[in-house]
Amino acid sequence: MNVLVVGGAGYIGSHCVRQLSAAGHRPVVLDSLVYGHRGAVAVGVPLHTGDLGDERLVADILAREKIDVVMHFAAFCYVGESVTDPLKYYLNNSAATLHLLSAMLGSGVRKFVFSSTCATFGIPDTLPMPETLPQAPINPYGQTKLDIENALKALARAGKLSFAVFRYFNAAGASEDGSIGEDHDPETHLIPLAIDAAVGKRPSLQLFGTDYPTPDGTCLRDYVHVDDLNRAHIAVFDKLAEPGAAHFYNLGTGTPSSNREVIHAVEKATGRKVKVVESPRRPGDPPALYADSAKAKRELGWKVKFPDIDSIVATAWNWHRTHPNGFGGR
Repeated sequence: MNVLVVGGAGYIGSHCVRQLSAAGHRPVVLDSLVYGHRGAVAVGVPLHTGDLGDERLVADILAREKIDVVMHFAAFCYVGESVTDPLKYYLNNSAATLHLLSAMLGSGVRKFVFSSTCATFGIPDTLPMPETLPQAPINPYGQTKLDIENALKALARAGKLSFAVFRYFNAAGASEDGSIGEDHDPETHLIPLAIDAAVGKRPSLQLFGTDYPTPDGTCLRDYVHVDDLNRAHIAVFDKLAEPGAAHFYNLGTGTPSSNREVIHAVEKATGRKVKVVESPRRPGDPPALYADSAKAKRELGWKVKFPDIDSIVATAWNWHRTHPNGFGGR
């Protein structure tokens, strides 16, 4: 199929583009390049630069590229920033996505795959977390994702489109061949921050909270490899053939790692010590978040190739080791 990957120059989207090509599909990228990188887009893949909320542009791309399905990864995703600048998140994650959907429907494109988040659940009362948990976001980022989930449900009930929603836990790692990986500005993810501290790109790693009710006192999170995530996205295509289809999946390994375990994995991979500065908890950080992904395994035949934090960190280190300046050069 011809697949429009919105946000295909970003971290998860660029990995998906390569997975799509490997699976025999034809990816086309739309990205504003606000956070994405031209260098992350595979050679030979069409790249259209522009805003996902520009209905005229999107409609033109859908028609010109004969698009069959749209995959949407182009969200702002800094939780702290969403609290201090909520309008930025509502305009991009909610409003612009509604314009994207409007352009799709006006062009007769009825299949949609949406990148959502476990942040729609807020602080869970059940672990591991199934799809049936109540959704009560505690920040604007999670709320904007839930807004689109609700819009998709309404559109599917009206027979306007078929969709699949994937709620990620902590996307991590880099492509197996080391050609692409994480390059955020600013960087907020624990694994690349710990690697930077290990190699001296930053003086230390700030560890938020050491008094949680967990085995080592630090937060527990479910790290899932970015390529594993994208295999699920492609596996769902067959389920979008039925008009009005609505599918929701939580994606994680189901095996959480503590912040200290992540730091140890980075030290093991790099062979270097990570200097840690312990700080108080951040407001709103739950002690533990990890997925029940039985539904994706059962319905999509999804299998995790990178089941543990050591194997995930090893791929991240391979990318950072060979690309110390990210997509800015070796």
